[in-house]
Amino acid sequence: MRFLHTSDWHLGRAFHGASLLDEQEAAMARVVELAREEAVDAVLIAGDIYDRAIPPAEAVRLFNDTLAQLRATGAAVVAIAGNHDSHVRVSVYDPLLSALGVSIRGDVGRCHEPVLVSPKGGGGPVAIYPLPYLDPAVDGPALGSLEAPGAEPAPAARLRHDAITRLALERVRRDLGTRGGHRSVLLAHTFVAGGEPCESERDLTVGNVDRVGVDAFAGFDYVALGHLHRSQELDGPRLAYSGSPLPYSFSEERHQKSLRLVELSPLGLATVALVPLTVGRPLATIEGPIERLLSDPALAAAERARVRVILTDETLPLQAKARLERRFPHVAELRHQPPGHEGAAPSARHQRVRQASSPLDLMGAFFADQQGRPASSAEAQLLRHALEAAASSREP
Repeated sequence: MRFLHTSDWHLGRAFHGASLLDEQEAAMARVVELAREEAVDAVLIAGDIYDRAIPPAEAVRLFNDTLAQLRATGAAVVAIAGNHDSHVRVSVYDPLLSALGVSIRGDVGRCHEPVLVSPKGGGGPVAIYPLPYLDPAVDGPALGSLEAPGAEPAPAARLRHDAITRLALERVRRDLGTRGGHRSVLLAHTFVAGGEPCESERDLTVGNVDRVGVDAFAGFDYVALGHLHRSQELDGPRLAYSGSPLPYSFSEERHQKSLRLVELSPLGLATVALVPLTVGRPLATIEGPIERLLSDPALAAAERARVRVILTDETLPLQAKARLERRFPHVAELRHQPPGHEGAAPSARHQRVRQASSPLDLMGAFFADQQGRPASSAEAQLLRHALEAAASSREP
């Protein structure tokens, strides 16, 4: 059996206010193309289909179109809800769609009910267990009551992500044990300990209590993970994140976006290949004084990229963003970091602002925070005059 493992599409997401819909359409088209070229038996989507619980209409249309095109390749589709999705909304038509080869699970209570996919080339079916994102406060008591009918639900405060995941997987393994040696794939959206996060992922909780131990996922031929946006393996190729198809923050600037093409033999996992997804606009961070950035031929590649600019001029140049956009049309973020400014930690600079004892002191502290140095005598005089003018304009 061959299948594609993908996740974290985040359809409907913007990048610093810029729509990503065209690039997401290109990414979806590439997924469909690969499913057709590789003649896969299934496409697994490990959660965060949408970027928010109530997605925009164009994102819903894109997902619907993608599902139809994937089914036209002959591949089954198995998807789960992630922490960005509404479990109810994304899976509302699952009872109808499952009869047509598309399963979208959001109901945690059905995690032990596998989707059985038979390979096109023959052989026994593979049991694919869809385990959507688990919220300990909501799903913990529900799973506990299912394990012990009539018992009092376990207090949500006692359950962490690791505990609730193991509780759900107990139900999955009990079902798998009745299947007479079926090959098995687990589809899950969670944060496995040892994974490398980035800035564009929504925290599941405060601290590290959202981590689930690697050993919790023992016993499956392959575990297709979603949530972390970087493609990575945690127990060899058997337990892995596919990563997102596009970068969603500058922390993903150096990620190689890809799909995982997985093949199971009659005995279990056979091969895993990373297939690059060379779609979407690249990201680039450029740093230096504005005149050099506008003239340096070595930065030609950044002209088509989404750009984060760090200006190191002593003072912030007038109309800096407008000037930069003439060469780099897709400036997404602009920072001013003059020489010496990076030495003070943000918390220390903000503390100076908070401790200002008068409006003039506050203006001076803000000036120093922005410029990386105290105001000169002439600049302090200008600040004083500006404050006096503002005060006099408010007088009746």
